[in-house]
Amino acid sequence: MSFNVIDTERQDWARGWAALKKFTERELHARVPYGHREGATPLGQWVAEQRRAYGAGQMTGQRARRLEQLGMVWSVADERFQENLEAARAYYEQFWSLCAPRSATALSRPVGQWLSNLRRPGALDGHPDWETALKEIDEHWNPSWPADWQRHYAALRELVRDESHADIVLPGVTVHGMDIGKWLARQRQHTTWTSLMDRQRELLEAIGVTPLPPEQKTPAKPPKAVSGAFEKGVAALAQYKAREGHLKAPRGHTETIVVGGQEHTVKLGVFLSNTKSRRAKLTPERLAALAALGLEWAA
Repeated sequence: MSFNVIDTERQDWARGWAALKKFTERELHARVPYGHREGATPLGQWVAEQRRAYGAGQMTGQRARRLEQLGMVWSVADERFQENLEAARAYYEQFWSLCAPRSATALSRPVGQWLSNLRRPGALDGHPDWETALKEIDEHWNPSWPADWQRHYAALRELVRDESHADIVLPGVTVHGMDIGKWLARQRQHTTWTSLMDRQRELLEAIGVTPLPPEQKTPAKPPKAVSGAFEKGVAALAQYKAREGHLKAPRGHTETIVVGGQEHTVKLGVFLSNTKSRRAKLTPERLAALAALGLEWAA
């Protein structure tokens, strides 16, 4: 009597591999739906079992290599991430930011909703490589500030990329439907600028954006008696500081003030230069008036 030992497990694996090969040659990928049958072979279930065995360390290296030659994907989640990442990269090339609106699409994929889901707390736990891949495309893909702010900033950054300053972007300049000029003017306002995070201000300053002087809550009042040249000079200086936020008037600058309903032109730059050079001869009252406006040399 003789016996033939039949290794049914090896035969089943060979049949499964052959069915997967047939599937990949036809479909050009190895992403088999779980319920799919290839002829009489429940191929979807067989592929799922191979993934389980691979993850549990129960698969030989030879079998793993043979499956990988057919394009076997061990982690479906990783594969889907890579596919969506390609769509995200395409979106960034067009819009310069990964802070996409939820409705945004790219390569026929809902990339906006996908990115929004990944920004949720804990969404990337256990996937540090995913976050690294996203940061390689856009360092600020998940900023600490609103995504809408980052979209506007990215558009402004591209507008001034080859310019020396951002002053050329005026209200009415739009990009992708966003009024970047209007947004920029709002960022430069003192109240908005001071409310930004340090990193936001650093990003704006890096492309040449500076804040406007703080607004004067109440306009500076000229001295009650504005009769002589000195008093008019002080009034003009107070008016200049209220408007410009500083006292560094150029020597050739003139300032027009209204006194008693009449306009008077004051050579403010000359006034500042002359009073500073003659400060030793000024009365204590006049020095006090100049010091009150912030002239350190008069204090």
